[in-house]
Amino acid sequence: MKKDTVIVILNWNGQKMLAQYLRTVENYSRDEADIVVADNASTDNSIDYLRRNHPNIGIIIFDKNWGFAEGYNRALRQLEGYKYYVLLNSDVKVTHHWLTPLLEFMDAHEEVAACQPKLLSMRNPEMFEYAGAAGGFLDKYGYPFCRGRIFDSTEMDTGQYDQNVSILWATGACLMIRSAAYWEAGGLDTRFFAHSEEIDLCWRLRLLGMKIFCITDSIVYHVGGGTLPQGNPTKTFLNFRNNLTMLYKNLPDNELKHVMKVRLVLDYIAAFSTLILNQNFKDFQAILKARRAFKKWIPLFEDDRKLIQKLCKEKHIPERKGYSILWQYYIKKRRTFTDIPNGE
Repeated sequence: MKKDTVIVILNWNGQKMLAQYLRTVENYSRDEADIVVADNASTDNSIDYLRRNHPNIGIIIFDKNWGFAEGYNRALRQLEGYKYYVLLNSDVKVTHHWLTPLLEFMDAHEEVAACQPKLLSMRNPEMFEYAGAAGGFLDKYGYPFCRGRIFDSTEMDTGQYDQNVSILWATGACLMIRSAAYWEAGGLDTRFFAHSEEIDLCWRLRLLGMKIFCITDSIVYHVGGGTLPQGNPTKTFLNFRNNLTMLYKNLPDNELKHVMKVRLVLDYIAAFSTLILNQNFKDFQAILKARRAFKKWIPLFEDDRKLIQKLCKEKHIPERKGYSILWQYYIKKRRTFTDIPNGE
C-alpha cells in the first residue's frame, strides 16, 4: 500500500555511503515512508548494489549527472500522489523513531511547509554537523548560519537548542517538505546545480507566507562533504555565485542595491584574505570567477525576481536577521548562536 511520504536519496557514485547508511533508513523508516534512490548516472556499483541488497527500495536511473537541484526535480516529478517528500543525503545515518516527530508536527501544523531534524556529526556525534545543525538563518547580507554552527565553528550539542523553532532554511541533507508547497514555490532552482539551492527554496516558501521549522526530537547523523569537501574551489565558486543569485532573486526592492554594494566589497575582502592569509590561489580565483559568473547571468533571473516580488505575502521575515554575522563573529567574537543578543 502506497504511503503518504516518500524518502528520496539522490546518489552519484555513492555506493560506499549507501552500503554504510541505507540500511538504517530502511530499518527505521519503511513503516512510515516509501524509499527511492534516484541515481545521477553513477559509474560505480551503486545500481548493482541496490538491486542485490535492497530489492524493496525503488530506483530511478538518470542518463547523466543532473546535479542536486535538477536531479531532485526530475525524480520528484516521477513520484506522484505523495503528501510529503523527504530529501535525504546518502551520507546520513537516521535513528530509531526519527521520522515520526517530523510527520506528527507537519500533520498538526498546516502552515508549516517544511522542516528538518537536528543534524549531528557522524565523525563527532556529540557535535552539531556543519550543513544544517539545529536550523538555518540568514544575516542581512545573505550569509547563512545555524543554531549550533556559525561559519566553521560548530558547537557541542548539550541540549541548548532542543526547542522546535521557526527557521529560515532547512538543510538539504535532510529536508521534509509538503509536495504541494514544493511545486507552488517552483521547486529547486536547477540553474544552481548544487549548493544554496535549498536556502533559496526555503526563502521563497517564507516569502509566500509559509513556515519552516527545526524539530529537535528527530535526530540524524551526517558525514558531510562527501561530494565536494570544504576547501574545494568548485564548492567555493558555487557557494559564492549561488548565494549572490539567491539574494538577487529574493531581496526586497528597498534592500537590493544596498546589500549588493556591500556584498561586492565583502566578497573582494574575502577573496584577498584567502589569497594573502591562506595562500589559497585557487579559492581566490574561484571567488573572482563567481562574481563574474553572477554578473553575466543576472538577466536569466530577472523574470524570477519579478514573479517572486509580485507573489510575496510576507515582507518581514524575522529569521533573516538584521545584523551582520561577519561583524558578530569576527569583530564581536561571538562564536555561538546563543552569544548573539536578539536585539542586534
